[in-house]
Amino acid sequence: MEPYELTALEAVTTRPPRPYEHISVASLTPVIGAEVSGVDLSRLTEDELAEIRTAFLDHHVLVFRDQEITVDEHKRFAGRFGDLRPVNPPPPEGDPHVLEIRTSPAAANVAGNAWHADGTADLEPSLGSMLYITETPEGGSGGDTLFANMHLAYEMLSPTMRGLLDGLTAVHDGAQSFRGYTVPPDYEIPVNEHPVVVRHPETDRPILYVNQAYTSRIPQLSADESQALLGMLFALVPQRPMLTCRVRWTPGTLVFWDNRCVQHHATYDYYPRTRYGRRVAINGGPLKG
Repeated sequence: MEPYELTALEAVTTRPPRPYEHISVASLTPVIGAEVSGVDLSRLTEDELAEIRTAFLDHHVLVFRDQEITVDEHKRFAGRFGDLRPVNPPPPEGDPHVLEIRTSPAAANVAGNAWHADGTADLEPSLGSMLYITETPEGGSGGDTLFANMHLAYEMLSPTMRGLLDGLTAVHDGAQSFRGYTVPPDYEIPVNEHPVVVRHPETDRPILYVNQAYTSRIPQLSADESQALLGMLFALVPQRPMLTCRVRWTPGTLVFWDNRCVQHHATYDYYPRTRYGRRVAINGGPLKG
């Protein structure tokens, strides 16, 4: 491992644990993810909520188990972090802010079964999402979700590569996410340009902000150069498990992840079994390099 890679890892893994008074927080890995216990999401106190906010910025992915919450309680919890983000394309029926995650026995694939961040082709992608799973595959295994720390993905690059990326932008095209699927009628496919390296609006830490599901090209480079550089950047997460954590779902689990600095991968390894949950997303703001 190169010295700059070790330096980046050590900066994350040697931080002393933060003391909490109102919740319990147990890290999933040294670099990303934590399980939060000792709380009931249907009736949070202000002190608990404040510490959840802190843990969210520290760990980027929070796992809450054994929760029994209604749709309204789910939405109320998400609304404590910002305005709720309407599902787009909107569901044909039901709540416009709730995306039902339903896998049927006949499903050939599931949405999200590859590394990505949600909706990065939007002008202002989401702050984050809360996915609440109530039905897991029969037998209790399969359907894990992987999460990757994109702060660390950037920080482990060489100084020369970071210097190159800091001056580039990338085009994010919503059409890429519909490959193999039918685009809903009257849906206007978003296409937007974002910095390749953005700054987290709350911590100011740099984030490598490209993903294979949406990022199509780097306009400052030739087509061949863009393809080669993006291919290298897309490969960072699958080739470096040290960037990731794995969440194993149980019924009643809610996971809240920071869509600004995290990529995720919904593993589809449970065919022909079923799974059900619901996701509520939170609006984000403009992305700045």
